[in-house]
Amino acid sequence: MYHEPLFSIGNLHVYAYGLCMAVGIILCFVFLLWVFSYKNFNEECTDKMIFLGLVATAIGILFAMLFQSVYNYIDTGVFTFGSMTFIGGLIGGVGSYLAFYNLYVYVIAPRTKIKWLQNNMNASLNDAIPFVPVAICIAHAFGRLGCTFAGCCHGPETDAWYGIYMWASSYGRYATVIPTQLFECIFLVVLCAVMALLYFKFKFNCNLGVYLIAYGVWRFLIEFVRDDNRGGFIPGLTPSQFWSIIMVVCGIGYFFLYKYVLKAKMKHPELQPPVRESKKKKVADGDGSEN
Repeated sequence: MYHEPLFSIGNLHVYAYGLCMAVGIILCFVFLLWVFSYKNFNEECTDKMIFLGLVATAIGILFAMLFQSVYNYIDTGVFTFGSMTFIGGLIGGVGSYLAFYNLYVYVIAPRTKIKWLQNNMNASLNDAIPFVPVAICIAHAFGRLGCTFAGCCHGPETDAWYGIYMWASSYGRYATVIPTQLFECIFLVVLCAVMALLYFKFKFNCNLGVYLIAYGVWRFLIEFVRDDNRGGFIPGLTPSQFWSIIMVVCGIGYFFLYKYVLKAKMKHPELQPPVRESKKKKVADGDGSEN
């Protein structure tokens, strides 16, 4: 595959890996914006959730690099910063989003007198969680496509028909290897389509549980045919296999959490009067009209 720069602007080099990541993140947020509108999330809710999402994405990328740096240190004794691991990014991104969202909703908003910090959202995070995993899969699939171009996260050399001749970063040369990155990209596209079907056609609200279990099982198994050493701190398991087990456990737990706690906390903005009609009604009643 093509691991050299696609083009350069001065000292700035643009690689297919970075371009795929950028496209994936952009499409992820485009999808979220569309669903927010389709499901009648008001403007304030959309703006605040998207803003927190952008912040969480930046923190997630930082965590992705930090986790890999820790793995490198455990494996080699050298702390190198730059390469990334997806699960570290997922933990950092999701964890920071939950922390900032709950800080705002339960600590800042109820106590502030600043108007734009007050909470007038017509939906809660519980209403967004069912479709957020679809957006994550979009970004992740493009990221894995980028890995295919970059030649990282590949499997061992093979003579099988499904082997692909590509740059293999673990070997520092071109080789015919098992394209585990491409397999994962295909898996994520399928998972994305399944979760979208469940949510939009069957009004299924536990996609987060499906995502955590499905990807956790997939990642645990695909690790057996990956040939890029990521270090390790649990005997017999790669770091990703360890976190995959945690993901599956959390996925199972989420079904119970949704049933007994989160389901009752959903505001269902799609069942509320359309946002535009609400604004028109306020103007007609004399509320919000300009002098």
